[in-house]
Amino acid sequence: QAQLVGSGGGLVQAGGSLRLSCSAPGRIFSSAVMAWFRQVQGKEREFVAAFRWGVGRTLYADSVKGRFTISRGDTANTASLQMNDLKPEDTAVYYCAIGVDLSSVPSQYRDWGQGTQVTVSS
Repeated sequence: QAQLVGSGGGLVQAGGSLRLSCSAPGRIFSSAVMAWFRQVQGKEREFVAAFRWGVGRTLYADSVKGRFTISRGDTANTASLQMNDLKPEDTAVYYCAIGVDLSSVPSQYRDWGQGTQVTVSS
């Protein structure tokens, strides 16, 4: 099983930017889908964005469309989530995940990273 490692969270003021990264331990096949979800304590895990590795097709939640960009990262086997114009409601623990379907449903993803905190102050 993949052991994903997420990084890049932190504290930022509203309107600022952060970039999250997610690294997989081995080769990412072209059919794979990398995704990010987020979760606020006491609430269900919420879909953020997904990216099919080979063709680059993307899927975004309406709440982040136009502000967040998911893509390949700067190094091999790494995906990135560029988050711009951050809002306080973006505050959550962000989890990366890998699966085979370009889906917004958490159960479609088989492996998850450990989560990284993103806090946006107003």
